[in-house]
Amino acid sequence: MQHTENLNVVAFDPMPSPHEILGAAPISERAAATVVAGRATLEAILDRRDPRLFVIVGPCSIHDPVAGLDYAQRLKGLADEVADTLVLVIRVYFEKPRTTTGWKGFINDPDLNDTFRIAEGMERARRFLLAVTELGLPAATEALDPISPQYLGDLIAWTAIGARTSESQTHREMSSGLSTPVGFKNGTDGCIDNAINAIVSAAQPHSFLGINALGQSSIVRTRGNRYGHLVLRGGGARPNYDTVSVAMAEQALAKAKLPANLVIDCSHANSSKRPELQPLVMQDCVNQIRVGNRSIVGLMIESFIAAGNQPIPTDLSQLRYGCSVTDACVDWPTTQQMIRQARAALRAPLTDRGKV
Repeated sequence: MQHTENLNVVAFDPMPSPHEILGAAPISERAAATVVAGRATLEAILDRRDPRLFVIVGPCSIHDPVAGLDYAQRLKGLADEVADTLVLVIRVYFEKPRTTTGWKGFINDPDLNDTFRIAEGMERARRFLLAVTELGLPAATEALDPISPQYLGDLIAWTAIGARTSESQTHREMSSGLSTPVGFKNGTDGCIDNAINAIVSAAQPHSFLGINALGQSSIVRTRGNRYGHLVLRGGGARPNYDTVSVAMAEQALAKAKLPANLVIDCSHANSSKRPELQPLVMQDCVNQIRVGNRSIVGLMIESFIAAGNQPIPTDLSQLRYGCSVTDACVDWPTTQQMIRQARAALRAPLTDRGKV
Protein backbone atom coordinates (compact mmCIF):
# COMPACT_ATOMS: atom_id res chain seq x y z
CA MET A 1 0.00 0.00 0.00
CA GLN A 2 1.04 3.58 -0.55
CA HIS A 3 1.86 5.69 2.49
CA THR A 4 -0.83 8.26 3.24
CA GLU A 5 0.16 9.80 6.58
CA ASN A 6 3.04 11.74 8.14
CA LEU A 7 4.38 12.56 4.70
CA ASN A 8 5.85 15.86 5.93
CA VAL A 9 6.94 14.61 9.36
CA VAL A 10 10.67 14.04 9.77
CA ALA A 11 10.64 12.44 13.23
CA PHE A 12 8.67 11.83 16.42
CA ASP A 13 11.11 12.52 19.25
CA PRO A 14 10.00 11.27 22.69
CA MET A 15 8.98 13.93 25.21
CA PRO A 16 9.02 13.37 28.98
CA SER A 17 5.52 13.25 30.43
CA PRO A 18 4.21 16.03 32.69
CA HIS A 19 4.56 13.58 35.60
CA GLU A 20 8.26 13.15 34.84
CA ILE A 21 8.96 16.88 34.47
CA LEU A 22 7.01 17.68 37.65
CA GLY A 23 8.91 14.92 39.43
CA ALA A 24 12.24 16.42 38.39
CA ALA A 25 11.18 19.89 39.60
CA PRO A 26 8.37 19.41 42.14
CA ILE A 27 6.41 22.36 43.46
CA SER A 28 7.51 23.49 46.93
CA GLU A 29 5.29 24.55 49.82
CA ARG A 30 6.45 28.15 49.41
CA ALA A 31 5.71 28.16 45.68
CA ALA A 32 2.30 26.53 46.18
CA ALA A 33 1.36 29.11 48.80
CA THR A 34 2.34 31.92 46.39
CA VAL A 35 0.25 30.46 43.57
CA VAL A 36 -2.82 29.85 45.74
CA ALA A 37 -2.66 33.31 47.29
CA GLY A 38 -2.06 34.95 43.92
CA ARG A 39 -5.04 33.27 42.28
CA ALA A 40 -7.28 34.04 45.25
CA THR A 41 -6.29 37.71 45.17
CA LEU A 42 -6.93 38.02 41.44
CA GLU A 43 -10.31 36.32 41.81
CA ALA A 44 -11.19 38.69 44.65
CA ILE A 45 -10.30 41.69 42.45
CA LEU A 46 -12.45 40.34 39.60
CA ASP A 47 -15.28 39.70 42.07
CA ARG A 48 -14.87 43.25 43.47
CA ARG A 49 -14.11 41.93 46.93
CA ASP A 50 -10.63 43.49 46.71
CA PRO A 51 -10.49 47.11 45.45
CA ARG A 52 -6.85 47.00 44.40
CA LEU A 53 -5.64 47.07 40.80
CA PHE A 54 -3.52 44.19 39.48
CA VAL A 55 -0.61 44.85 37.14
CA ILE A 56 0.90 42.16 34.90
CA VAL A 57 4.45 43.43 34.43
CA GLY A 58 7.62 41.92 33.05
CA PRO A 59 9.61 41.06 29.93
CA CYS A 60 7.90 40.43 26.62
CA SER A 61 9.51 36.99 26.82
CA ILE A 62 11.97 35.10 29.00
CA HIS A 63 15.16 34.24 27.12
CA ASP A 64 17.79 34.47 29.90
CA PRO A 65 16.74 32.90 33.23
CA VAL A 66 19.55 34.71 35.08
CA ALA A 67 18.40 38.15 33.96
CA GLY A 68 14.79 37.06 34.41
CA LEU A 69 15.35 36.11 38.04
CA ASP A 70 17.30 39.34 38.62
CA TYR A 71 14.24 41.22 37.35
CA ALA A 72 11.91 39.11 39.51
CA GLN A 73 13.90 39.92 42.65
CA ARG A 74 13.67 43.63 41.90
CA LEU A 75 9.95 43.35 41.19
CA LYS A 76 9.30 41.52 44.45
CA GLY A 77 10.69 44.47 46.41
CA LEU A 78 8.54 46.90 44.42
CA ALA A 79 5.49 44.65 44.86
CA ASP A 80 5.86 44.74 48.64
CA GLU A 81 6.24 48.53 48.53
CA VAL A 82 2.96 49.14 46.65
CA ALA A 83 0.92 46.21 47.97
CA ASP A 84 -1.65 48.43 49.69
CA THR A 85 -2.86 49.66 46.29
CA LEU A 86 -1.46 47.48 43.50
CA VAL A 87 -1.00 43.73 43.11
CA LEU A 88 2.05 43.05 40.93
CA VAL A 89 2.18 39.80 38.95
CA ILE A 90 5.32 39.04 36.97
CA ARG A 91 4.91 38.39 33.27
CA VAL A 92 6.65 35.07 32.45
CA TYR A 93 6.09 34.28 28.77
CA PHE A 94 7.85 31.19 27.41
CA GLU A 95 5.91 30.82 24.13
CA LYS A 96 5.76 33.47 21.40
CA PRO A 97 3.34 33.44 18.47
CA ARG A 98 5.04 34.44 15.22
CA THR A 99 3.34 36.23 12.35
CA THR A 100 5.65 34.40 9.92
CA THR A 101 8.92 33.04 11.32
CA GLY A 102 11.26 33.81 14.21
CA TRP A 103 12.23 32.62 17.67
CA LYS A 104 9.19 30.92 19.17
CA GLY A 105 10.22 31.15 22.78
CA PHE A 106 12.27 29.59 25.54
CA ILE A 107 10.41 26.26 25.65
CA ASN A 108 10.73 25.74 21.92
CA ASP A 109 14.38 26.83 21.62
CA PRO A 110 16.02 27.45 25.01
CA ASP A 111 19.51 27.78 23.50
CA LEU A 112 18.38 30.48 21.00
CA ASN A 113 20.17 28.70 18.16
CA ASP A 114 17.50 26.65 16.34
CA THR A 115 18.41 23.40 18.10
CA PHE A 116 14.84 23.09 19.44
CA ARG A 117 15.65 21.19 22.63
CA ILE A 118 12.01 21.32 23.75
CA ALA A 119 12.25 18.79 26.58
CA GLU A 120 15.13 20.75 28.11
CA GLY A 121 13.28 24.00 27.53
CA MET A 122 10.21 22.74 29.36
CA GLU A 123 12.17 21.61 32.41
CA ARG A 124 14.21 24.82 32.53
CA ALA A 125 11.03 26.88 32.18
CA ARG A 126 9.52 25.02 35.11
CA ARG A 127 12.61 25.54 37.26
CA PHE A 128 12.49 29.25 36.48
CA LEU A 129 8.84 29.48 37.51
CA LEU A 130 9.68 27.64 40.73
CA ALA A 131 12.42 30.14 41.54
CA VAL A 132 10.09 33.08 40.88
CA THR A 133 7.17 31.77 42.91
CA GLU A 134 9.46 30.83 45.78
CA LEU A 135 10.27 34.54 46.01
CA GLY A 136 6.60 35.05 46.85
CA LEU A 137 5.81 36.63 43.48
CA PRO A 138 2.80 35.29 41.51
CA ALA A 139 3.40 34.62 37.81
CA ALA A 140 1.40 35.18 34.63
CA THR A 141 1.89 33.59 31.23
CA GLU A 142 0.30 33.19 27.82
CA ALA A 143 -1.15 29.76 27.04
CA LEU A 144 -0.23 29.19 23.42
CA ASP A 145 0.41 25.44 23.21
CA PRO A 146 -2.55 23.50 24.68
CA ILE A 147 -0.24 20.83 26.12
CA SER A 148 2.12 23.13 28.06
CA PRO A 149 -0.31 23.85 30.95
CA GLN A 150 -0.01 20.21 32.00
CA TYR A 151 3.70 20.86 32.61
CA LEU A 152 3.56 24.36 34.09
CA GLY A 153 -0.01 25.18 35.10
CA ASP A 154 0.42 24.46 38.81
CA LEU A 155 2.85 27.40 39.02
CA ILE A 156 0.73 30.01 37.22
CA ALA A 157 -1.62 32.56 38.82
CA TRP A 158 -2.97 34.34 35.70
CA THR A 159 -3.18 33.27 32.07
CA ALA A 160 -3.53 35.27 28.87
CA ILE A 161 -5.04 34.04 25.63
CA GLY A 162 -3.48 36.09 22.86
CA ALA A 163 -5.04 38.19 20.12
CA ARG A 164 -4.34 35.49 17.53
CA THR A 165 -5.85 32.66 19.57
CA SER A 166 -8.89 34.11 21.37
CA GLU A 167 -10.96 32.98 18.39
CA SER A 168 -9.54 29.44 18.54
CA GLN A 169 -11.92 26.74 19.77
CA THR A 170 -8.94 24.78 21.09
CA HIS A 171 -7.89 27.67 23.34
CA ARG A 172 -11.43 28.33 24.53
CA GLU A 173 -11.78 24.69 25.52
CA MET A 174 -8.41 24.70 27.24
CA SER A 175 -9.30 27.90 29.12
CA SER A 176 -12.46 26.28 30.46
CA GLY A 177 -10.26 23.88 32.40
CA LEU A 178 -7.44 26.19 33.51
CA SER A 179 -7.09 26.77 37.25
CA THR A 180 -6.36 30.49 36.84
CA PRO A 181 -8.29 33.59 35.86
CA VAL A 182 -7.92 34.02 32.09
CA GLY A 183 -7.60 37.29 30.17
CA PHE A 184 -8.76 37.10 26.54
CA LYS A 185 -7.21 39.72 24.28
CA ASN A 186 -9.15 41.45 21.54
CA GLY A 187 -8.18 40.58 17.96
CA THR A 188 -5.28 42.11 16.08
CA ASP A 189 -7.86 44.08 14.06
CA GLY A 190 -9.13 45.67 17.29
CA CYS A 191 -12.46 43.81 17.31
CA ILE A 192 -13.55 42.71 20.80
CA ASP A 193 -16.37 40.36 19.73
CA ASN A 194 -14.18 37.25 19.46
CA ALA A 195 -12.72 37.81 22.92
CA ILE A 196 -16.17 38.29 24.44
CA ASN A 197 -17.41 35.14 22.72
CA ALA A 198 -14.35 33.35 24.11
CA ILE A 199 -15.19 34.45 27.68
CA VAL A 200 -18.73 33.12 27.28
CA SER A 201 -17.49 29.85 25.75
CA ALA A 202 -14.76 29.24 28.35
CA ALA A 203 -17.27 29.65 31.17
CA GLN A 204 -19.11 26.54 29.94
CA PRO A 205 -18.14 22.87 30.45
CA HIS A 206 -16.27 21.27 27.55
CA SER A 207 -15.00 17.85 26.53
CA PHE A 208 -12.00 17.65 24.21
CA LEU A 209 -8.84 15.71 23.40
CA GLY A 210 -5.72 16.36 25.45
CA ILE A 211 -3.14 14.59 27.57
CA ASN A 212 -3.07 13.62 31.24
CA ALA A 213 -0.17 13.77 33.70
CA LEU A 214 1.28 10.55 32.29
CA GLY A 215 1.29 11.96 28.78
CA GLN A 216 -1.52 9.66 27.64
CA SER A 217 -4.10 10.85 25.13
CA SER A 218 -7.23 11.59 27.11
CA ILE A 219 -10.71 13.02 26.89
CA VAL A 220 -10.49 16.13 29.06
CA ARG A 221 -13.79 17.12 30.67
CA THR A 222 -13.99 20.56 32.28
CA ARG A 223 -16.47 22.39 34.51
CA GLY A 224 -15.92 25.82 32.94
CA ASN A 225 -13.95 28.85 34.10
CA ARG A 226 -15.98 31.78 35.41
CA TYR A 227 -12.99 34.10 35.73
CA GLY A 228 -12.57 34.95 32.07
CA HIS A 229 -12.23 38.68 31.34
CA LEU A 230 -11.42 41.06 28.50
CA VAL A 231 -7.98 42.49 27.73
CA LEU A 232 -7.89 45.58 25.51
CA ARG A 233 -4.60 45.67 23.58
CA GLY A 234 -5.54 47.90 20.65
CA GLY A 235 -5.50 46.81 17.03
CA GLY A 236 -6.30 47.80 13.50
CA ALA A 237 -3.66 50.56 13.72
CA ARG A 238 -5.41 52.30 16.63
CA PRO A 239 -5.48 52.08 20.43
CA ASN A 240 -8.55 51.15 22.45
CA TYR A 241 -7.70 52.30 25.97
CA ASP A 242 -9.44 55.69 25.58
CA THR A 243 -12.66 56.50 27.43
CA VAL A 244 -14.87 55.94 24.37
CA SER A 245 -13.35 52.51 23.64
CA VAL A 246 -13.62 51.55 27.31
CA ALA A 247 -17.27 52.63 27.43
CA MET A 248 -18.03 50.61 24.29
CA ALA A 249 -16.33 47.56 25.79
CA GLU A 250 -18.38 47.95 28.97
CA GLN A 251 -21.57 48.05 26.87
CA ALA A 252 -20.54 44.96 24.91
CA LEU A 253 -19.81 43.04 28.12
CA ALA A 254 -23.16 44.09 29.59
CA LYS A 255 -24.95 42.94 26.43
CA ALA A 256 -23.27 39.54 26.81
CA LYS A 257 -24.31 39.51 30.51
CA LEU A 258 -20.68 39.47 31.62
CA PRO A 259 -19.04 41.39 34.49
CA ALA A 260 -17.50 44.72 33.46
CA ASN A 261 -13.92 43.59 34.07
CA LEU A 262 -11.32 45.17 31.79
CA VAL A 263 -7.55 44.84 31.69
CA ILE A 264 -5.67 47.42 29.61
CA ASP A 265 -2.48 46.32 27.87
CA CYS A 266 -0.23 49.39 27.80
CA SER A 267 1.92 47.81 25.09
CA HIS A 268 1.21 46.32 21.65
CA ALA A 269 -1.16 48.37 19.49
CA ASN A 270 -2.14 50.59 22.42
CA SER A 271 1.36 52.08 22.30
CA SER A 272 2.11 51.27 18.64
CA LYS A 273 4.80 48.96 20.09
CA ARG A 274 6.75 52.07 21.13
CA PRO A 275 7.79 51.45 24.74
CA GLU A 276 8.23 55.15 25.48
CA LEU A 277 4.44 55.51 25.05
CA GLN A 278 3.55 52.89 27.67
CA PRO A 279 3.78 55.40 30.57
CA LEU A 280 1.35 57.69 28.75
CA VAL A 281 -1.13 54.87 28.24
CA MET A 282 -0.88 53.95 31.91
CA GLN A 283 -1.33 57.57 33.00
CA ASP A 284 -4.49 57.82 30.90
CA CYS A 285 -5.93 54.65 32.47
CA VAL A 286 -5.02 55.82 35.97
CA ASN A 287 -6.78 59.10 35.31
CA GLN A 288 -9.90 57.26 34.12
CA ILE A 289 -9.99 55.43 37.45
CA ARG A 290 -9.40 58.65 39.37
CA VAL A 291 -12.44 60.29 37.77
CA GLY A 292 -14.71 57.35 38.47
CA ASN A 293 -14.13 54.42 36.12
CA ARG A 294 -14.98 51.12 37.84
CA SER A 295 -14.39 48.61 35.05
CA ILE A 296 -10.59 48.81 34.72
CA VAL A 297 -9.32 46.17 37.15
CA GLY A 298 -5.87 45.52 35.70
CA LEU A 299 -3.03 46.78 33.53
CA MET A 300 -0.24 45.12 31.55
CA ILE A 301 3.28 46.52 31.04
CA GLU A 302 6.15 45.12 28.97
CA SER A 303 9.21 45.86 31.09
CA PHE A 304 12.73 44.55 31.56
CA ILE A 305 16.02 45.66 33.10
CA ALA A 306 17.21 47.50 29.96
CA ALA A 307 15.09 49.53 27.55
CA GLY A 308 14.23 48.53 23.99
CA ASN A 309 14.96 45.20 22.35
CA GLN A 310 17.69 43.44 20.37
CA PRO A 311 18.04 40.81 17.64
CA ILE A 312 19.39 37.42 18.62
CA PRO A 313 23.05 37.40 17.47
CA THR A 314 24.91 34.36 16.17
CA ASP A 315 27.42 34.91 18.98
CA LEU A 316 25.19 34.78 22.05
CA SER A 317 27.93 36.36 24.17
CA GLN A 318 27.02 39.59 22.40
CA LEU A 319 23.53 39.66 23.91
CA ARG A 320 22.90 42.74 26.04
CA TYR A 321 22.01 41.73 29.60
CA GLY A 322 18.40 42.25 30.56
CA CYS A 323 17.26 43.45 27.14
CA SER A 324 14.31 41.84 25.34
CA VAL A 325 14.82 39.71 22.21
CA THR A 326 11.17 40.09 21.21
CA ASP A 327 9.03 43.22 21.72
CA ALA A 328 10.70 46.35 23.06
CA CYS A 329 10.24 47.07 26.78
CA VAL A 330 10.53 50.01 29.16
CA ASP A 331 13.56 49.80 31.45
CA TRP A 332 13.59 49.19 35.19
CA PRO A 333 13.82 52.84 36.35
CA THR A 334 10.85 53.69 34.12
CA THR A 335 8.94 50.71 35.49
CA GLN A 336 9.52 51.84 39.06
CA GLN A 337 8.37 55.35 38.20
CA MET A 338 5.21 54.10 36.44
CA ILE A 339 4.24 51.83 39.32
CA ARG A 340 5.00 54.32 42.07
CA GLN A 341 3.14 57.13 40.34
CA ALA A 342 0.11 54.89 39.81
CA ARG A 343 0.14 53.87 43.46
CA ALA A 344 0.31 57.50 44.63
CA ALA A 345 -2.53 58.53 42.32
CA LEU A 346 -4.80 55.57 43.07
CA ARG A 347 -4.55 55.02 46.83
CA ALA A 348 -7.56 57.22 47.61
CA PRO A 349 -9.69 56.41 44.50
CA LEU A 350 -9.30 52.66 44.93
CA THR A 351 -10.15 52.93 48.62
CA ASP A 352 -13.33 54.78 47.63
CA ARG A 353 -14.05 52.20 44.94
CA GLY A 354 -13.86 49.51 47.61
CA LYS A 355 -16.37 51.34 49.81
CA VAL A 356 -18.87 51.48 46.95
